[in-house]
Amino acid sequence: MNEFQIKPAIQFGANALTKLRTLQGQRALIITDQAMVKFGIAEMVGQHLQANQMVVDVFADVTPDPDLAVIANGMKAFVAAKPDVVVAVGGGSVIDAAKGVIYTLSQGGQLQHKPYFVAIPTTSGTGSEVTAFSVIKSNTEKWVVVDEYMLPDLAILDPALVKSVPAAITADTGMDVLCHALEAYVSNQASDFSDALAEKAVQLVFAHLLDCYLQGSDLQAREKMHNASCIAGMAFTNASLGITHSLAHALGGKFGVPHGRANALLMSQIVAFNADFTGACDTPAAKKYARLAAMLGLPAADYREGVRSLLVGIDVLREQLELPANIQACGIAEHDFNTALTAMVTLAEQDNCTPTSPRSASAIELETLYRQSFLSASLT
Repeated sequence: MNEFQIKPAIQFGANALTKLRTLQGQRALIITDQAMVKFGIAEMVGQHLQANQMVVDVFADVTPDPDLAVIANGMKAFVAAKPDVVVAVGGGSVIDAAKGVIYTLSQGGQLQHKPYFVAIPTTSGTGSEVTAFSVIKSNTEKWVVVDEYMLPDLAILDPALVKSVPAAITADTGMDVLCHALEAYVSNQASDFSDALAEKAVQLVFAHLLDCYLQGSDLQAREKMHNASCIAGMAFTNASLGITHSLAHALGGKFGVPHGRANALLMSQIVAFNADFTGACDTPAAKKYARLAAMLGLPAADYREGVRSLLVGIDVLREQLELPANIQACGIAEHDFNTALTAMVTLAEQDNCTPTSPRSASAIELETLYRQSFLSASLT
């Protein structure tokens, strides 16, 4: 017997942020970062909550790739504020940190009642607002924690909050959306339900990501990519992910490569691996990739042609977004990369995303995928 969860509630479109004025509660804690304070977004969120007579406290010390110290400080802020509503405002790091705070407090017996949890993403990438996943850093390792307790109760998708995201971040986070959808689509836990979401997310990315990158003020394109990020998140919180993410987590933890960019640089090599592109190219993943290519209007007369078309599409999009041509182009010296390789492979093997990969990969195969992506992100 299988299960597919539809949670949280989602408020989307123009002026979605006004939903905050309808929330029930007496005390709210906004968890965010300094950028959201600087640009006035945290204050705007606070004003909506205060309009509903809530007392509002702010914890604004979340950093990119939040570590255990950030979680500990957030826990202290939570205990001091005693909120019945928590609102995470920011990118994936902020939402992941808020999840980490709530989860750790519950595990430590310090949380009698879970607060009403609202996630407001300000990037279109992680889908963290609708997932049970949280990525927390410890030293140079990234830990992927998965627990349904961390699912938000409400996600608010307001395109006005992403219209000023810089082009480079738009590219990185947009490719993360594509990777989420592709990995959920071929996961060994995929279902008809997750497939429908993954297919739609892929279509939206290919239709609108480049427009967001070239013309960030295009609110229609921004809204479509914001929706795509959330839809892909719904797909992978149910179906999970694969070794693109496993390898990207280890690479990002060791060398600080932004997560979406790391996925973009590994994606083509792993699509080809999952499809057995250099072999018979008739794996279950190959058949699904070919179906996606056909849905995108790309040549797909047979499985191999469909996989090739999808690889070309990924490579062209990555080039249009002016992302690096390979891992080495991120400024990583070959000697340093080789020195870290064994440890990164070990971390990837232990990653929570690895068991749901559609094709098992040995340590040697994971190392080969890293080496190939170090030299070239493209297969075409």
